[in-house]
Amino acid sequence: MDSTVTTATLTAALLSVLILTWAYQVINWLWLTPKRLERSLKRQGVKGTSYRILYGDMKENLKMMQEAKSKPIGLSESIVPRLLPYVDQCLKTYGNNSIMWLGPKPRILPMEPELIKDIFNKISDFRKQNGNPLTKLLATGVATYEDDKWVKHRKLINPAFHSEKIKIMVPAFYLSSAEMVEKWEKLVFEDESCELDVWPDLQNMTRDVISRTAFGSSYEEGKRIFELQRELTILVMQVALSVYIPGWRFVPTKTNRKMKALNRDIVASLRAIINKKEKGMKEGKTARYDLLGLLIESNWRETKGNNNDKTAGMTVTMILHEVLRLYPPVVFTARTVDKETKLGKLTLPAGVTLSVPILSIHHDRELWGEDAKEFNPARFAEGVLKATKGRVTFLPFGFGPRICIGQNFAMAEAKMALAMILRRFSFKLSPSYAHAPQTVLVVQPQHGARIILQKL
Repeated sequence: MDSTVTTATLTAALLSVLILTWAYQVINWLWLTPKRLERSLKRQGVKGTSYRILYGDMKENLKMMQEAKSKPIGLSESIVPRLLPYVDQCLKTYGNNSIMWLGPKPRILPMEPELIKDIFNKISDFRKQNGNPLTKLLATGVATYEDDKWVKHRKLINPAFHSEKIKIMVPAFYLSSAEMVEKWEKLVFEDESCELDVWPDLQNMTRDVISRTAFGSSYEEGKRIFELQRELTILVMQVALSVYIPGWRFVPTKTNRKMKALNRDIVASLRAIINKKEKGMKEGKTARYDLLGLLIESNWRETKGNNNDKTAGMTVTMILHEVLRLYPPVVFTARTVDKETKLGKLTLPAGVTLSVPILSIHHDRELWGEDAKEFNPARFAEGVLKATKGRVTFLPFGFGPRICIGQNFAMAEAKMALAMILRRFSFKLSPSYAHAPQTVLVVQPQHGARIILQKL
């Protein structure tokens, strides 16, 4: 009897300790740590909203985003309040380097070029944000790796994106662009001019280019993978707008099960293509000059050896740079600090996130002049360095050691498509066009891009 009582007493005591420990961890996560970080930052003069338990500013942020998406805007209106409404309000109210809260972690909004330069250059101090683990189903790879793993993968991938290797892929760029243009020519031929939404065709052309260059003869399989990724992207964006509760990804909800099933299908499909490509290359049956082949070749090598188009009086590069300034693909990027870290005059405690508002920086009049919100490709006439006055203020592909490895690929593809379109068509916006940019992983038109095409 005594032993039974003793066992029950010990069990109850153990459960009490576990419950108290769990309760403290929850209280620490939800309140004690956020308030400690808030006090530390505000003592240093950083202004911003005060922490509200669990959600922080997320509810207000989501409400403003939904309201902003509810109606189109004028062509001359700034897109910043539409795409980053809460960030825009925060910067206007509290100034540069202010705080906002997405959940129980404070986010500083750096706007000063010198701070941004440090954030992108000091990659061991300012690390990729470890957010909701479920979002990694969509974006795991060299862009998210850290330390030695990042160094290894970046070294393996770099050769495949060298400018000389990109030239090998130009025929694929041409073929995909030509197929799209020929489709448009048939539509225009029937009525001399026509109205169409070019956004789906441009998306399909981009997927087609990547499928051809990445997978070569397996490009039909590659197109299927893009469709799976499109489904996964929609689910990931839904998850990213909610507070992540640690361990929630293991709960078998409908969304979690669907995301994991899509991820398994994508991984299995990619593995099958890679295995087929490796086998063919070893037998000398498959060319090595698609992107996947170049990557495999680079991996093998590492393992063994441890046109002058002057359209409209400017170069196409200037136009693309200005478009990327006004409409950067990614509107913000986040970094986090794992230990106490200096940034300018600030001492950042571990746990603080830095959310670099790329779109706000690109549209800032103090950084780009009074015409910052206007389309003016001439600002890039003497290159990016001259346009930015040597400051880190142009970030469509990021900056520093982790700058997007695919930027040359993307620019070459865009130049080819734009040059082929401009040689065959003139175009103008349709009266039915609704200007409504939105973010679904990257910036894109909410209601499509309706234009009127006229054959030249």
